[in-house]
Amino acid sequence: MLFNSIEFIIFLPIVFFIYWFILKDKILYQNIFLLIASYIFYGWWDWRFLFLIIISSFADFFVARKIPESQSKRNKKILLGISIFVNLGMLGFFKYYNFFVDSFIDAFSQAGIHLHARTLNIILPVGISFYTFQTLSYTIDVYREKLKPTKNMFAFFAYVAFFPQLVAGPIERAVNLLPQFTRNRKFDLGQAKDGMRQILGGLFKKVIIADHCAIYVDDIFANYSSQSGSVLFLGLVYFAFQVYGDFAGYSDIAIGTARLFGFSLMQNFNYPFFSRDIAEFWRRWHISLSTWFRDYLYYPLGGSRGGKYFVIRNIIIIFTVSGFWHGASWTCVVWGFMNGLYFMPLYLLKMNRQNLNTVAEGRFLPNLLEIIQMSFTFFMFLLSLSVFRSLSLGDALQFNLNMFSSSLFEIPDIEYIKFFPVIIIFVILEWFRRTKQHVMEIDDLSRTLRWTIYLVVGFIVFLAFDRDPNAFFYFQF
Repeated sequence: MLFNSIEFIIFLPIVFFIYWFILKDKILYQNIFLLIASYIFYGWWDWRFLFLIIISSFADFFVARKIPESQSKRNKKILLGISIFVNLGMLGFFKYYNFFVDSFIDAFSQAGIHLHARTLNIILPVGISFYTFQTLSYTIDVYREKLKPTKNMFAFFAYVAFFPQLVAGPIERAVNLLPQFTRNRKFDLGQAKDGMRQILGGLFKKVIIADHCAIYVDDIFANYSSQSGSVLFLGLVYFAFQVYGDFAGYSDIAIGTARLFGFSLMQNFNYPFFSRDIAEFWRRWHISLSTWFRDYLYYPLGGSRGGKYFVIRNIIIIFTVSGFWHGASWTCVVWGFMNGLYFMPLYLLKMNRQNLNTVAEGRFLPNLLEIIQMSFTFFMFLLSLSVFRSLSLGDALQFNLNMFSSSLFEIPDIEYIKFFPVIIIFVILEWFRRTKQHVMEIDDLSRTLRWTIYLVVGFIVFLAFDRDPNAFFYFQF
């Protein structure tokens, strides 16, 4: 089920009404109901893949229960290995099987050996990359003794399948979200209002920004060989805002929806396009994934301990693996590797943690240096996106050769420019909200102005609402 669909508009108030008005103060029944609702939400796409979530939930629930009971470190590691094998095994098969088979065949073909291995017609289950990481964090934290295993099966299953963030995050940690399923929840009108505002802002990002940018991106990348360099560059800008509007929009809707039911999810995007270097960018973009790799891959590899060689190795590994997480293709792997290389100068010069505050904090506008820093960071991100969006590395190379030509300085066709003012307005709006949790957090404005904004944004979203909605971009990951 899509957030931007008629089905969800009907689904959400029904679930909300039953949850608060019929099952009020009955935490067990609320959890069971949320679990059923979450399975309906996910099964609306394809009910058969519910079995994967159930298998993953069962495996981690019982493995985690056994870990503290084990007397030896070896047995604890074996149990943790079972959890990792089940979760990453399912993820690896459905997402990466064909990639490895094709890469294996291509490698031998380069040596003149032609193999005929069979690939499978595998459908990638929506959200599998997200919920496998979420449930893995539980067993790993139990193994590390950061968390005691729960005996409440319904609470744990609901934690794994919680419908607001099931399909595309944020990737929550058990230490944060699971306890919220085990304590009584009281309806908070202020929290619910803020949730509705965040949902409205998320829908604007998705329906207005992302979906309209996608039209231009698809056209430009499909015909990049015949486009001018300026149009190709504009296509990258549109793609950056397509991905941001789509994914940050989903996160806003997920966080806002969770707030309606009394849950708090972590912030997943923190105005990343106002970053002054690539390190700051990755602290602000897809925060739940970046911190997951930091805690469950970077630190176990040794983190920042040891010599520079080991730290550089660890940094490159987590960025490359992050790219591979995004997609089973060499373009995604190279995209991740590129961002790792971007990070290197900052680390070597010990500048990777110099921008921890909000840009132009306490000031109306940025200074010239901050403008240059933000522009350069955004430009470097665009270059990596040219690889990420291309169908192959060859296409990525040709795309950049065509873009960095004399036609880069031509004025793009008016058809490609006409949506750009909307992007400018959106950036300005985000700039003035950059210290807030989300762009629609406007309590500091007058009541009249607030409601004018709500009505205008709501009306614009209503007009753009499509009966045949576009799926969210990150569903494919």
